[in-house]
Amino acid sequence: MDYVRHFHREAQAFLAAARQAVTDDPAPAIPSCPGWTMTELVLHLGSVHRSVAHVISERLREEPEDGDLSWLGLTAEHTARLRELMAEHTDRRAAGKPPSGRPLPPALVEWFGAGAAALETQFRTTPPGEQVWTWSADQTAGFWQRMQAIEAAIHRWDAENATGSPSPMDPELAADAITQTFEVMAPMRRAISQAPPGRGEWFRFSRTDGPGAWAVRFEGDDVTLGDPDDACHVSLTGTASDLTLFLWHRVTPAALDIQGDAWLADHYFDLVPPV
Repeated sequence: MDYVRHFHREAQAFLAAARQAVTDDPAPAIPSCPGWTMTELVLHLGSVHRSVAHVISERLREEPEDGDLSWLGLTAEHTARLRELMAEHTDRRAAGKPPSGRPLPPALVEWFGAGAAALETQFRTTPPGEQVWTWSADQTAGFWQRMQAIEAAIHRWDAENATGSPSPMDPELAADAITQTFEVMAPMRRAISQAPPGRGEWFRFSRTDGPGAWAVRFEGDDVTLGDPDDACHVSLTGTASDLTLFLWHRVTPAALDIQGDAWLADHYFDLVPPV
């Protein structure tokens, strides 16, 4: 799969939605990311892009130190403001307070665009098998290509959902994101959130817009992909886009056709808590 092509398309669509949001005062809230506005979303994804570009360009084999933010490409004044915004965002969410009432700065949007372009350049000039640090067992630049194409698509949906009508994810990328969820994201999310042990729950996810079905079992700490033809406790069916958006906690179970023990659709997020 050409993850770089997907990344380019999704990053550009995110940029378009962010530019549209500049005219709103205050910055639009992000319904799918409670407590966030478009400002926090742009800061988050833009910081991720520049962090990954830094890791790849420097061929880092260990996680970057928290204290060094020079890779953000900001002036000292703007770096201090970024820290302030991040701290404010964390405190506000912890206290359950509403988002700030400030507009989205146009310069921040263009900063995002430059960072996305820089990351795309790194993707295009670095072999996917190049060894670099990641937070996954897969320590390659290819991991970041896949991860960032998917994350850009999810946050593009968030941005479009905040500013208008969101377009579905590309079916090819969405189908791959379902597999990536069960191979990478679900185990990670369970580990960092200390989720309860599985009790043998079997889920089947089936797409309606192409071939593809996934059977997932939770047993103890393990997340295991099985045979989709085997019996399951609950079956969830929808487009590849809707399945992915459900797994990323963007749409409710009502977006899917559910057969079997319907309560397990909500229970999925006990087993795989949103992050």
